[in-house]
Amino acid sequence: MTSEAVVLVEGVSDRVALEVLARRRGMDLAAHGVSVVAMHGITNIGHFLAHYRYGEATPGKRIAGLYDEAEERFVVRGLGQVGLLDERPERGERKQRVWLESLGFFSCSVDLEDELIRALGPDAVEALVAAEGELRSFRTLQKQPALRERSLQHQLRRLMGGRSGGKERYAALMAEAVEPARIPRPLTRVLDYVAAGVPGGVAGLARPAPSPSPASAERESPRARSV
Repeated sequence: MTSEAVVLVEGVSDRVALEVLARRRGMDLAAHGVSVVAMHGITNIGHFLAHYRYGEATPGKRIAGLYDEAEERFVVRGLGQVGLLDERPERGERKQRVWLESLGFFSCSVDLEDELIRALGPDAVEALVAAEGELRSFRTLQKQPALRERSLQHQLRRLMGGRSGGKERYAALMAEAVEPARIPRPLTRVLDYVAAGVPGGVAGLARPAPSPSPASAERESPRARSV
């Protein structure tokens, strides 16, 4: 199935978190052709925008994105490469961010991991580290001179980024654990933006109820009840 919408994200951990959160909201992205695409670096955004907006195989798809606030300039540059800067505000960081959100691009204040750690609270994330059996190695990490005086939040981010697959694994764990009311705004907004392009919105992306088995259908049929 060709994609009806594409969400461009920087890396695999961002993709994993969004897919987990979509599932928790009952959104069946794949069934409606919505893809979350990891670009493996924000500097690649121009290439991906060109492919999904103008590519012969995927012309004119609804495009959204998630990016780190410090890398906003790369998003703006990429949008410029595909001719979407005509309505860009002349000045003002806030106005520019509102404009980017109108195009479906939402910023994380530092990065995805930071957003989720703040949403859960550092102590709760440290409990996840303990549940993963990594508390001893985390304590060793905390004693390093460069990290000893840093905040628990910063130390947790370093732990996740310091080993292969760590970001992806903890992104999934945090996305599963965060309370619905505390899901970070950029993650909620980008999923809402995608849902707005599907008939029925979020409800239109909901997984259909499973079809009853022949045996259960027979049990529930009027004829079966009358026997």
